[in-house]
Amino acid sequence: MPPRGTPSQAVILVGGEGTRLRPVTSRVPKPVAPVVERPFVAYILDALARHGVTRAIFSSGFLAAAIEAEIGDGSAYGIAVEYVVEEEPLGTAGAVANCSTRLDDAPFFVCNGDVLSDVDLGALADLHRAKGGMGTIFLTPVADPRRYGLVELRDDGAVVSFVEKPGEWEGTALINAGVYVLEPEVLELVPRGRLFSVERGVFPKLARAGSLYGYVDRGYWRDIGTPESYLQAHFDILGRAVRTKVGDELGEGYLWVAPSATVDPGARVVPPCYIAAGARVAAGAHVGPLVVVGGGAVVNEGAVVKESVLQAGVEVGAHAEVARSILVRDSRVGAGTQAHAAVLGEACAVGAGNQLAAGVCLAPGTALADGCIRFREEFDAGEA
Repeated sequence: MPPRGTPSQAVILVGGEGTRLRPVTSRVPKPVAPVVERPFVAYILDALARHGVTRAIFSSGFLAAAIEAEIGDGSAYGIAVEYVVEEEPLGTAGAVANCSTRLDDAPFFVCNGDVLSDVDLGALADLHRAKGGMGTIFLTPVADPRRYGLVELRDDGAVVSFVEKPGEWEGTALINAGVYVLEPEVLELVPRGRLFSVERGVFPKLARAGSLYGYVDRGYWRDIGTPESYLQAHFDILGRAVRTKVGDELGEGYLWVAPSATVDPGARVVPPCYIAAGARVAAGAHVGPLVVVGGGAVVNEGAVVKESVLQAGVEVGAHAEVARSILVRDSRVGAGTQAHAAVLGEACAVGAGNQLAAGVCLAPGTALADGCIRFREEFDAGEA
């Protein structure tokens, strides 16, 4: 059971366009981009439900209907889900305030919709209640904080100041990890109907008033906002570095093969690996480690797939090699093609004998003829 006083309601911010994650998100909103065959935001809903949250409000904007179509009423995740849609971008604070009529008069969690973590929400809520402030932020230490705003704390945990994306920094630093608890009165600080940021417009005011605290958790945390981080999130789930339902399915063997999947006895599958429903791995193929083969995907004879994500409906041709790559749904690579550190958008068709490397990204629907791209003479699918 969650600790007494843990909020039972949450706002999840899912209004962004996910531009940094394209082409993975070119046709799918980032919150429901598949991560080990589940919409990403399902992992957030799992964590909230595990900590006693019974109701979540999605503050959405970009492709809002697609998110609602995927998640529905939340019953599949054990939590009631409602939706509030922005008519125009309102910023993080404006998006939360836009949900005010759906919130009851009690504290609530706010979660960024692109963060994977196993933060102890009960401990976060306990600290919030003990300190008696208006807000408490989950903070995590990072070795390279230059992409983030830094947070400085007093010895008693009160937030002293925020430092915007420092150019130079030595050692670890605490950053806002995108999960916090707020009292409903905080929404009175937010002007309605215009762009307003919780990080720049609300938190500094609370800090100056001595009413904002930081909860430091050194557990797992990852922002999935880029293709590299999206890929690493898959690796972390497959390696059970973060607590998830998928990890429970994988078990101590770090392997899941769906009952309806077909793996030829002559294929080699190396854990950690997840092979989804209806997938097919042919004779002589080598799959893994750190591979997701999505629903209905096909890995043909003699193909090698390592450290990669094949979304639903992908096909890898005979004797092709795929390493550290993301192949978005319904994309295809032809026989003998080699893809290293590549991202193929939805429904790309890459002909036989091509070499894709050096972080190449193909927009959805791109078609490449046989042998039209050769980055280098030799390719090692096992390279890091």
